[in-house]
Amino acid sequence: MWFRFLLILLVLYGAYDLWSERAQAQAPGILVAEAPRQRDVTGLAAFARDGYRITPLAEFEIKARVLSKTRYRLDREAELAPIDLALGWGPMSDSSVLDRIEISQSNRFFYWRVTEFPIPRREIERNAANMHLIPADAAVEAALKSVRAGQVVALTGYLVRVDASDGWHWKSSLRRDDTGNGACELIWVESARSL
Repeated sequence: MWFRFLLILLVLYGAYDLWSERAQAQAPGILVAEAPRQRDVTGLAAFARDGYRITPLAEFEIKARVLSKTRYRLDREAELAPIDLALGWGPMSDSSVLDRIEISQSNRFFYWRVTEFPIPRREIERNAANMHLIPADAAVEAALKSVRAGQVVALTGYLVRVDASDGWHWKSSLRRDDTGNGACELIWVESARSL
Protein backbone atom coordinates (compact mmCIF):
# COMPACT_ATOMS: atom_id res chain seq x y z
CA MET A 1 0.00 0.00 0.00
CA TRP A 2 2.78 2.46 0.93
CA PHE A 3 4.62 1.58 -2.25
CA ARG A 4 1.52 2.38 -4.35
CA PHE A 5 1.02 5.67 -2.49
CA LEU A 6 4.68 6.68 -3.04
CA LEU A 7 4.45 5.69 -6.70
CA ILE A 8 1.35 7.87 -7.16
CA LEU A 9 3.09 10.79 -5.43
CA LEU A 10 6.14 10.37 -7.67
CA VAL A 11 4.00 10.30 -10.82
CA LEU A 12 2.05 13.39 -9.68
CA TYR A 13 5.28 15.24 -8.89
CA GLY A 14 6.71 14.33 -12.31
CA ALA A 15 3.54 15.49 -14.07
CA TYR A 16 3.57 18.80 -12.14
CA ASP A 17 7.27 19.32 -12.88
CA LEU A 18 6.70 18.78 -16.61
CA TRP A 19 3.65 21.06 -16.62
CA SER A 20 5.38 23.86 -14.71
CA GLU A 21 8.41 23.74 -17.05
CA ARG A 22 6.43 23.73 -20.31
CA ALA A 23 7.60 26.21 -22.93
CA GLN A 24 5.66 29.41 -23.45
CA ALA A 25 4.61 29.90 -27.07
CA GLN A 26 5.35 33.21 -28.77
CA ALA A 27 4.12 34.69 -32.06
CA PRO A 28 6.67 35.19 -34.87
CA GLY A 29 8.73 38.37 -34.77
CA ILE A 30 11.75 39.68 -32.87
CA LEU A 31 10.82 39.94 -29.20
CA VAL A 32 14.06 41.58 -28.03
CA ALA A 33 15.85 43.89 -30.47
CA GLU A 34 18.65 45.15 -28.23
CA ALA A 35 21.86 43.29 -27.41
CA PRO A 36 23.01 42.78 -23.80
CA ARG A 37 24.69 45.79 -22.20
CA GLN A 38 28.02 45.59 -20.44
CA ARG A 39 30.10 48.23 -18.66
CA ASP A 40 33.62 47.81 -17.27
CA VAL A 41 33.92 47.99 -13.47
CA THR A 42 37.66 47.55 -13.03
CA GLY A 43 38.59 47.94 -9.39
CA LEU A 44 35.23 46.99 -7.87
CA ALA A 45 35.93 45.07 -4.65
CA ALA A 46 35.66 41.28 -4.55
CA PHE A 47 33.36 39.70 -1.97
CA ALA A 48 32.91 36.30 -0.33
CA ARG A 49 30.05 33.85 -0.70
CA ASP A 50 29.94 30.31 0.69
CA GLY A 51 33.73 30.06 0.83
CA TYR A 52 34.27 31.47 -2.67
CA ARG A 53 35.78 34.82 -3.66
CA ILE A 54 33.67 36.58 -6.29
CA THR A 55 35.23 39.37 -8.33
CA PRO A 56 33.00 41.60 -10.49
CA LEU A 57 34.45 42.06 -14.00
CA ALA A 58 31.69 44.07 -15.67
CA GLU A 59 28.26 45.44 -14.94
CA PHE A 60 25.79 43.43 -17.03
CA GLU A 61 22.19 43.87 -18.12
CA ILE A 62 20.27 41.64 -20.49
CA LYS A 63 16.76 41.35 -21.79
CA ALA A 64 16.36 38.13 -23.79
CA ARG A 65 14.13 35.23 -24.75
CA VAL A 66 14.74 32.01 -22.82
CA LEU A 67 15.70 29.37 -25.37
CA SER A 68 16.31 26.62 -22.81
CA LYS A 69 16.71 26.19 -19.06
CA THR A 70 18.65 23.57 -17.13
CA ARG A 71 18.89 23.09 -13.38
CA TYR A 72 22.05 21.62 -11.87
CA ARG A 73 22.30 19.94 -8.50
CA LEU A 74 25.34 17.67 -8.47
CA ASP A 75 28.35 19.45 -9.98
CA ARG A 76 30.60 21.73 -7.96
CA GLU A 77 29.33 24.75 -9.85
CA ALA A 78 25.77 24.02 -8.65
CA GLU A 79 26.77 25.29 -5.19
CA LEU A 80 26.90 28.74 -6.77
CA ALA A 81 24.96 28.55 -10.04
CA PRO A 82 22.07 26.07 -9.84
CA ILE A 83 20.52 27.30 -13.11
CA ASP A 84 21.78 27.90 -16.63
CA LEU A 85 19.70 29.74 -19.19
CA ALA A 86 20.36 29.68 -22.91
CA LEU A 87 19.24 33.15 -23.96
CA GLY A 88 18.58 34.72 -27.35
CA TRP A 89 18.10 38.28 -28.58
CA GLY A 90 17.72 39.91 -31.97
CA PRO A 91 16.90 37.23 -34.58
CA MET A 92 17.40 34.54 -31.92
CA SER A 93 14.29 35.82 -30.12
CA ASP A 94 12.11 35.31 -33.20
CA SER A 95 9.87 32.20 -33.26
CA SER A 96 10.08 31.99 -37.06
CA VAL A 97 13.86 31.50 -36.70
CA LEU A 98 13.76 29.36 -33.56
CA ASP A 99 11.21 26.96 -35.04
CA ARG A 100 13.98 25.85 -37.42
CA ILE A 101 16.71 25.40 -34.79
CA GLU A 102 16.98 22.49 -32.37
CA ILE A 103 18.26 23.76 -29.01
CA SER A 104 19.51 21.83 -25.98
CA GLN A 105 21.73 22.18 -22.92
CA SER A 106 23.98 19.62 -21.24
CA ASN A 107 27.04 19.64 -18.98
CA ARG A 108 26.97 23.45 -18.71
CA PHE A 109 26.96 23.92 -22.51
CA PHE A 110 24.31 25.20 -24.92
CA TYR A 111 23.95 23.32 -28.21
CA TRP A 112 22.04 24.04 -31.40
CA ARG A 113 21.46 22.13 -34.61
CA VAL A 114 19.89 23.00 -37.92
CA THR A 115 18.97 21.08 -41.03
CA GLU A 116 19.09 24.30 -43.02
CA PHE A 117 20.21 27.68 -41.69
CA PRO A 118 17.27 30.08 -41.17
CA ILE A 119 19.81 32.88 -40.64
CA PRO A 120 23.62 32.87 -41.11
CA ARG A 121 25.61 30.79 -38.61
CA ARG A 122 27.40 33.86 -37.28
CA GLU A 123 24.07 35.53 -36.49
CA ILE A 124 23.08 32.51 -34.39
CA GLU A 125 26.41 32.60 -32.55
CA ARG A 126 26.33 36.38 -31.94
CA ASN A 127 22.72 36.54 -30.75
CA ALA A 128 22.55 33.66 -28.28
CA ALA A 129 24.59 32.49 -25.33
CA ASN A 130 24.59 30.14 -22.37
CA MET A 131 24.47 31.98 -19.05
CA HIS A 132 25.51 30.45 -15.70
CA LEU A 133 23.47 32.26 -13.05
CA ILE A 134 24.56 32.92 -9.47
CA PRO A 135 21.51 34.28 -7.61
CA ALA A 136 22.34 37.10 -5.19
CA ASP A 137 19.61 36.00 -2.75
CA ALA A 138 16.69 33.59 -2.25
CA ALA A 139 14.18 35.83 -4.02
CA VAL A 140 16.33 36.00 -7.16
CA GLU A 141 16.85 32.23 -7.04
CA ALA A 142 13.08 31.66 -6.81
CA ALA A 143 12.51 34.02 -9.75
CA LEU A 144 15.11 32.18 -11.85
CA LYS A 145 13.66 28.78 -10.98
CA SER A 146 10.21 29.90 -12.14
CA VAL A 147 11.42 30.97 -15.60
CA ARG A 148 10.23 28.90 -18.58
CA ALA A 149 11.54 28.49 -22.11
CA GLY A 150 9.86 30.96 -24.44
CA GLN A 151 9.53 33.71 -21.85
CA VAL A 152 11.33 37.03 -22.10
CA VAL A 153 13.41 37.81 -19.01
CA ALA A 154 15.37 40.79 -17.75
CA LEU A 155 18.49 40.16 -15.66
CA THR A 156 20.85 42.67 -14.06
CA GLY A 157 24.05 42.12 -12.14
CA TYR A 158 27.73 41.52 -12.85
CA LEU A 159 29.85 39.26 -15.00
CA VAL A 160 32.22 37.69 -12.49
CA ARG A 161 35.22 35.52 -11.77
CA VAL A 162 34.92 33.02 -8.92
CA ASP A 163 37.94 31.62 -7.05
CA ALA A 164 38.21 28.96 -4.36
CA SER A 165 41.04 28.46 -1.86
CA ASP A 166 41.96 25.11 -3.47
CA GLY A 167 42.87 26.85 -6.77
CA TRP A 168 39.58 26.13 -8.57
CA HIS A 169 38.22 29.07 -10.55
CA TRP A 170 35.41 29.91 -12.96
CA LYS A 171 35.50 33.02 -15.15
CA SER A 172 32.86 34.69 -17.29
CA SER A 173 33.34 35.48 -20.93
CA LEU A 174 33.34 39.22 -21.55
CA ARG A 175 32.27 38.92 -25.21
CA ARG A 176 29.04 37.96 -26.99
CA ASP A 177 30.72 36.81 -30.20
CA ASP A 178 32.83 33.95 -28.84
CA THR A 179 31.94 30.25 -28.97
CA GLY A 180 33.06 27.00 -27.37
CA ASN A 181 34.66 26.32 -23.99
CA GLY A 182 34.96 29.52 -21.95
CA ALA A 183 32.38 31.42 -24.02
CA CYS A 184 29.59 31.29 -21.43
CA GLU A 185 28.68 34.22 -19.24
CA LEU A 186 28.91 33.74 -15.47
CA ILE A 187 26.54 36.25 -13.90
CA TRP A 188 26.03 37.40 -10.33
CA VAL A 189 22.31 38.10 -10.71
CA GLU A 190 20.98 40.92 -8.53
CA SER A 191 17.56 41.13 -10.15
CA ALA A 192 15.56 38.76 -12.36
CA ARG A 193 12.07 39.22 -13.73
CA SER A 194 9.92 37.78 -16.45
CA LEU A 195 8.41 40.28 -18.89
